[in-house]
Amino acid sequence: MSVRNQRPAWGSGVTYRSTAYTSLLPWQVRERRFQPVGLGRRGLNPDDVYAFLDRVAGDLAAVYAALAASRRETAVIKDALRRWQSDQARPDDVRGHEW
Repeated sequence: MSVRNQRPAWGSGVTYRSTAYTSLLPWQVRERRFQPVGLGRRGLNPDDVYAFLDRVAGDLAAVYAALAASRRETAVIKDALRRWQSDQARPDDVRGHEW
């Protein structure tokens, strides 16, 4: 299966927005098709349009990947901070410090 036809699993591009707004996902851009124009080659060249849509979809995929990596990093930092705060809240003798 080519990259063009791959759809990610549902929920992989979830953002914190209103339910009335649906985020544009890479597969939606890739699958968007335009109606052909009449005779005489008026309008846009479909090959150019699809090439551009593939480029936009690639950019969106990169943005979503960076966002996911950022969220993973944030979760690791939050976990480390929670552990540090818990350690600091313990009595001195439990932490191994004796004054």
